[in-house]
Amino acid sequence: MAYSEQDKAELAGQAGQIIARYPVSRSALLPLLHLVQSREGYVSNDGIAYCAEQLGLTEADVTAVVSFYTMYKRSPVGEYHVGVCTNTLCAIMGGDAIYAGLRDHLGVDADEPTADGKVSIERIECNAGCDYAPVVMVNWEFYDNMTPDSTRELVDGLRSGDCRAPSRGAERLVNWREAAMILAGFPDDQAATGNTAGGPTLAGLRIAKENGWQPDNGSNDGAQH
Repeated sequence: MAYSEQDKAELAGQAGQIIARYPVSRSALLPLLHLVQSREGYVSNDGIAYCAEQLGLTEADVTAVVSFYTMYKRSPVGEYHVGVCTNTLCAIMGGDAIYAGLRDHLGVDADEPTADGKVSIERIECNAGCDYAPVVMVNWEFYDNMTPDSTRELVDGLRSGDCRAPSRGAERLVNWREAAMILAGFPDDQAATGNTAGGPTLAGLRIAKENGWQPDNGSNDGAQH
């Protein structure tokens, strides 16, 4: 069943703000999909139809985008969606073991919520946190230097209402739908309220300062000395 007129009225203001940001309306598709995901917790057929209608696209056009990007879910996931990085460095440092341990501990497969609807898991690609490997993300917030044991403690806390603050970025962990609203372009203004760049990230800068290294200003035209 398509969105009702009341559904559309409730979405209209925010959808209008999103579309107005772009000189070509179809460029608004990605944030608009996050908006409908924030409403239902996933991108339903109704959400696809709504986005197509708003942007003058076919439902096939929208479905092609939804099926390409893994951040859009076609069925409900947990209130706290846990992504385990299993790209090369994180995998070597324990990412594969973390993911396997979570599957056994929670008894779920990828994108499948636990019976209480609190937690779901998936493998994710690199999120540029290699200096803190292995990295786990919850609703796209960082949890650094994780182990199988610490990750189990994290998800158990999420299920019991003990939402541990992210290692970096926001001071407070938001739920899945709130995260989708932020990605739609309506931030909660806490992106830099917590820890940002830590010691591992700043190590190169510290070493450069200790050695008095300065960036090449281009005057040597790339010549090596």
